[in-house]
Parts: sequence; C-alpha cells; structure tokens
Amino acid sequence: MIRPMHELLNRLGLSLPIFQAPMAGTATPEMAAAVSESGGLGSVGLASAGPDGAKTMIEAIRSASNRPFNVNLFCHRPAQADPERESAWIGRMRPVFEGFGAEPPETLREINTSFLVDEAMLDVLLEQRPPVISFHLGLPRPEQVQALKKTGAILIASATSLAEGEAAVASGMDAVVAQGYEAGGHRGIFEPDGEDTRLGTFALTRLLVAKLPVPVIAAGGIMDGAGISAALQLGAIAAQLGTAFIGCPESAADEGYRKALQSDAAYHTEMIASISGRPARCLANRFTVFAAELGEAIPDYPIAYDAAKALNAAAKAAGETGFGPQWAGQGAPLARPMPAAELVARLGEEFRVADATSRP
Repeated sequence: MIRPMHELLNRLGLSLPIFQAPMAGTATPEMAAAVSESGGLGSVGLASAGPDGAKTMIEAIRSASNRPFNVNLFCHRPAQADPERESAWIGRMRPVFEGFGAEPPETLREINTSFLVDEAMLDVLLEQRPPVISFHLGLPRPEQVQALKKTGAILIASATSLAEGEAAVASGMDAVVAQGYEAGGHRGIFEPDGEDTRLGTFALTRLLVAKLPVPVIAAGGIMDGAGISAALQLGAIAAQLGTAFIGCPESAADEGYRKALQSDAAYHTEMIASISGRPARCLANRFTVFAAELGEAIPDYPIAYDAAKALNAAAKAAGETGFGPQWAGQGAPLARPMPAAELVARLGEEFRVADATSRP
C-alpha cells in the first residue's frame, strides 16, 4: 500500500514526493524542467543570478516545461563592509594566489544582494509569478511576503531549528524545509553568529512535524528512495535532494567538482565558513585544508565569497580544481551520475518499493 500524496503536493500536481534542491550556481533551468516533467518539483537558486538572470532562468524553465517549479532566494543579513578585515583576508590569501602565478583582487565586493533589500528581484517575481518561492538564510520582510502571496505562489522557508520553523510559520510560510546538519551547501541558520543546534535531518524533521501547523519537507543526506520513504515515515510530506543531482548532465558543476564527487573525497565533507563567509558543507579539498590557516576574522557573506571565487578561478587557470566550492552533503558517497529524469524515475521506483515494504 502506497501512502496518498499530501494536499500541497496534489495542489502542485506532483506524482512523487521529491523536491530537487535549488543549489544556486549548480542547478539549472534544464535540470529544474527535467525534474518537474518527471513528477517531482524542480528548482533553481536565484541568489547569484541578479534580476535579469532570474527572469532569464524562469523563462527558460517555462520554455521547457509547463509544470510547477520553485525559485529560491537568500534572505541573509546584508554584508557590512570592513576594509581593514577584508585587506587582511586578502593578505593571508596572497601566497596561494602567487603560487598559481596570479594576483589577488585589490578589494572585495558584495557579490550577491540579499533579497531583503533587492526590490528589483521582487519586481521580477511579481511579474513572472513563479508557482513556488522558497527562502534560505532567513525570512523575507512582511511586505514582501504579502506581495508574493497575492500572486498565488506557495511560499516555503528553510529552518535548522524549531525556533526558526516557528518564525517561518509566523511570517506566513506555507511549508518549512527541515534542513539537517548533514545537508550540503549553505547552512540555513538565520543568525550565523548565534548558537547552532546542529540537529540532524531526522531529529529536526520529527520535531518540526510534531510542533508546526504547516507541512514539512526533509532535507539533508537523503540520496535514494529508502531515504525518501524514511523521511515520510517521520511525517514529512516530501524529501528535498541536492547532492544527488550534482552529477546529472544538466548540472552546472564543472568537471573537477564531478570527479571529486565520485572520488574518495565524497566520504569527507566539512562545514566551513571560510569559503563564502557563512557556514556551508562541502567536499574536503585543497581549499578546506588551506582554510585552516586563514584564521577566524572572516569577511561577511558574500564578501568573503568574492575572494574564494577569484582564488578558484586562478587555481583552475593553472590546472588545479581543488579550490572550488564543491558543496555536498554527508550522503555524497551514494551519488549516482545520470540524467535528471532518469534519476527521478529511479528514486520514484526505490521509494515505492521501500514505502510498500515499510507499511502494513
């Protein structure tokens, strides 16, 4: 016996309780369209796209599919520039740049604008009216929520604790993503300088299901149908998978990233703030080793990310791929590179088998 789909998933016309994580910079419109066409919910991250890029991505998804999809925004606290701290950060990175025959940038920029202060991005969303809009690293302003709700969009926010989940519900979110500590990419914690409960996916999912009046989507370390079934056993309405999709041909991951995911590096992930200025889980590589020497006076997100991206570009130009932000969750060794539609079909079959055998 297979459990019925939740009302929210039926509203979206999904045939599988599978959300593909937005993964800004890695997920593409082609990936999102393929996942949505296959019965899940495809997603793209707009955090680094800018308003014009966001419009182009949304239009690209719609040109490839008429199915619902999700767009994701970062609602982080806007960066506070600190020229002295940033100059010191550049200085500590200089020897590695020079080792690749390159000069570090003279200054660092805030390369991603928080949705909290991005009125042009809000205008794009109001114009394009994507069916699902999700938020990470915090919550949008009340007036932004009110405006987006008028478009009929389903609004979702990620939470790493019960307090964040309760704040998401109070802000008007229709559902909450329970992002466990196992998850790859940026840790969704609202206040990176505050206490992190570091709850795992299943403990957090069960807590939010028990305490919140809205649907919960489990995220973090889920890589196959058995993991999806387990998340639903705990009361989640769906599972969100990101690392599982990095190896798909539709992904924007470069060759070094793909090879690392299929190597022994997949067995070693680290939560690190030195790459972008916010805690994020990635594959252990040459940057994570180097980061241990950089110290803790890290520039704000995403100013620090400007330096990391410049270093990665210099390293790649010299043939070294180990300085990239190779985001991945703790389930990385279970990654299976295949087309997104094929992966969704595989996940769906595994889920049906696991779900049927786990229920009376």
